[in-house]
Formats: sequence, structure tokens, C-alpha cells
Amino acid sequence: MNAFMKNFLRNKGAVAGLILLSIVVIVAVIAPFIYPQSPWTMVQRPFQPPMALDGFYFGTDVLGRDIGAGLAHGARVSLIVGLVSTLVALLIGLPIGALAGYFGGIWDDILMRFTEFFQTIPSFALAIVIVAILQPSLSGIVLAISIVSWPPVARLVRGEFLSLRSREYVQAAILSGLSPMNIIFRQILPNAISPIIVLASLMVASAILLESALSFLGLGDPNVMSWGYMIGAGRTVLRQAWWICVFPGLAILFTVLALNLIGEGLNDALNPRLARKGR
Repeated sequence: MNAFMKNFLRNKGAVAGLILLSIVVIVAVIAPFIYPQSPWTMVQRPFQPPMALDGFYFGTDVLGRDIGAGLAHGARVSLIVGLVSTLVALLIGLPIGALAGYFGGIWDDILMRFTEFFQTIPSFALAIVIVAILQPSLSGIVLAISIVSWPPVARLVRGEFLSLRSREYVQAAILSGLSPMNIIFRQILPNAISPIIVLASLMVASAILLESALSFLGLGDPNVMSWGYMIGAGRTVLRQAWWICVFPGLAILFTVLALNLIGEGLNDALNPRLARKGR
């Protein structure tokens, strides 16, 4: 653990990403306390520019809603969608990739053809179709993002299992009579966890972008405020009130950037030899 933290903290970009993400998480946690009113509440005149009024540091939108409240409450939505959809995608992709990589043969063919079926459909188009069928809601968005996100997990896990199943400790476990499930989840998976962790951090960023895109198109949950919805609501008045789109856009940019920097730092910390070769 000490070596991991040392390698991670050596990456200045990863440290900067961790600081940025920590700020976003803190804002999401304290959002109900700093903005107790609903972000949908009309609190002032429309189109008030940033810093024009005391307490409205980010201005107001087309209906007089506080942009700051929308940013704070939207952070909660983005993080929840990103984390939950990534977790669900991992729960789907991990078993499929593990079974395909460990057993091979007909199981590999069936599971990989099933995976490739989902990869042949553009992920964003498939997400739109799923959300439209399920009706726009937070649970529907999470499910749609999970369904389009699990195939890369399955392929990564399959590749790791193919390379690890022939190792000596796996063969020894087979000869000792351990069950396949025991070998998969106790012997091989712990040794394949490093690239999965890195991929998961990048998947959270992709999920946030996908949720923002769906909300921008009007397919977000109408009961919760999100950054994508704020950008979509302000795009028609961009010249008149730039701050309505710019601030949530910057929030998405910095959050996704932070997650990508953390992913890079995790990759360097978990694979120090590859990091040194890359340099």
C-alpha cells in the first residue's frame, strides 16, 4: 500500500485530478446545506449575470433559477449515475469475461458473440433507444448506461483470464481439486484486478458524459437537475446569457478531466514497470 501511494502521489496530474474530484464530491455532499431550496425554484429575475447580486455568484437562468444551486445538486446526480452505472456494468461484464476467458471453447464463442452484438450498435444510439423505451428516469438512465458500458469490461477481463489461466498457481489450484468458481474468483480475479480498476475510473467519466448528453437531448430525469439539462436549457440563449451553459460545461469538463487523470495515476501506480518503460 505504501508503494502504491508513493507511485500514485508521484504523478502530479493524478494528484491534481484527485483534488478536483474531491472538490466535486464535497460540493455534492454539502449541496443540501448550502442550497437548501430546490434547484428548480425561481428565486430571482431571469438572466442575472454572475456576481450581479449578493448570493447569486453564478447568475440565474432563463426562468430565474439559481445556477449555483443547479451546479451543486447536479454534481450529486452526475456522481451517482457515474458510480452506480459503472458498478452495474462491472457486475455484468466481470462474470461474462471471466467465464469466457477461463473455460474457453464453446463458452468463449457464445459469450463473445453475445458481447460483440452489443458492440456493433453505437453505444449512444442504443442508450437513447433504451431510455426512450423505459421513459426518462434516473434508474432508466443508469440501466441504459450500464447496458452500453459492460462489453469493454467483458473483453478486458477475458483477455486477462486467457493470459493468467495457464500460470502455475492456477494449475496447482486445479490439481488440488478447487472448484472452477473458487479458482476464478479467488485465484485469478485478484491478479487481474489492476486493469479493471483503471478501466472503472475511466468508465465513470464516460458515464457522466453519456448522462449529460442524454439530459442535453431532453432524455434526463425531469425530477432532478443535471448539468446536461442546464446546458440544453441555456443553448438557445447562449449569446445573451453565456453563463447558463458555460458553468455546467466547465463542471463536466473538470470532473471528467479529474477522473481521467486519476485513471492515469492508478495505471502508473498499479503498473510501475510499464509506467517507467513509457517514460
